[in-house]
Amino acid sequence: MSAEPASLGWMQAPDHHHVKELDIRHDRAEDGTIKFLARLEDGHDIESVILPLKGRTGRLRRTLCLSSQVGCAMGCTFCETAQMGLVRSLTPKEILLQWSIARYRFDTMIDNIVFMGMGEPLDNVEAVIESIRGLVDQRGPSIASSRIGVSTVGRIDGIRKLSQLVSEPGFGRVRLAVSVNAPNDDIRSSIMPLNRAMPMSDLRDSLVEWTSTHRWPILIEYVLIPGVNDQVEHADQLASWVGDLPSRINLIPYNPRRDSPWPSPSDELVEAFRTALASHGLPVNRRITLGRSLMAACGQLGSEEIRKRKLVNINSR
Repeated sequence: MSAEPASLGWMQAPDHHHVKELDIRHDRAEDGTIKFLARLEDGHDIESVILPLKGRTGRLRRTLCLSSQVGCAMGCTFCETAQMGLVRSLTPKEILLQWSIARYRFDTMIDNIVFMGMGEPLDNVEAVIESIRGLVDQRGPSIASSRIGVSTVGRIDGIRKLSQLVSEPGFGRVRLAVSVNAPNDDIRSSIMPLNRAMPMSDLRDSLVEWTSTHRWPILIEYVLIPGVNDQVEHADQLASWVGDLPSRINLIPYNPRRDSPWPSPSDELVEAFRTALASHGLPVNRRITLGRSLMAACGQLGSEEIRKRKLVNINSR
C-alpha cells in the first residue's frame, strides 16, 4: 500500500460493500458498548470497541477504540492482550478497516478515535501514523485531529516519531496518552517490562520534549490495581513525578483480565487515591468503566483463539 495520503481515499463505495461481506462477530452490553471481532484475510482476528460516552454538554458521542496489532509484545502483566504475545502488526488499511466496520456494518457515526485497543500503537508507529492520515482525510472519515488520541506504554522512540506527525499542518491537535500505571521504577518494571529499558526518568524527559513542542496537555493514564499501586504514598510519588508537566491524570479502575491475580478496586479505594492526587493540585478524573461484562473494557481485549496463533519472534523484527 502506498504511503501517500491519496492512497487512503479507499473509504468509498467499494469498501462499503466489502465490509458487508466480512466475517464479523459482535456483542452488545446494556450500557450500549459494542465489541466486535473481525477476521482478516489471513485468518487472524482483531477486536475493536464502540463506546457511547456523554460529553460535558450531555450530548452522546461515540468513541471507536482501535487495535493496531494482533496481540502485543509489551508483556504488561495486568493486560489481557499482552498475555497473547505478538502475532503480527496491522497494516494501515487493516487499522482503517475497523472504522469502516463501525460506520457501515453498525451504521454508527464515530465522533472520536482512540488507539487503545489490542497492541502497542507506537510499536507499529509507521502504520498508525499512516492510518491517522487516512482518518483525517476529508475524502474519507474526515475526523478532526483534535478527536484522535494515541495511547502508549511509553515507547520513547515512537513518541518522537509521532511528534513529527503532530508538527505537520492539520495534525497539531492529535492527543498523546501515556500509560504510566506506577509511582516508581520498581513497581513499574514489575508490571510493565518495557520500563526496564525505558525507565520513568527517560520517559518523563521525552514528555517534557513533547510538551515543549506541542501545546496540548498529555493524558497520564494510571490503572489502579489493588495491592500493587494503590496506596496514598504511591499517589504522592506519582504527583512528584508528574510535577509541572502539562498534563491531566486519568485514573482507571483495574478491569481484571482472564485468570487475573487481582480483583477490580473498590469505589472507596479509587476515590481515596483520586483525592490524594487532587490534594497536590493535579487535575485528575476517574475513567468511566464501560464494557466490562463483554471483556471490552480497558485492558481486556483479546480472543482466546488468538492465543493459538503463531507468535512473532520479536528478536527477528
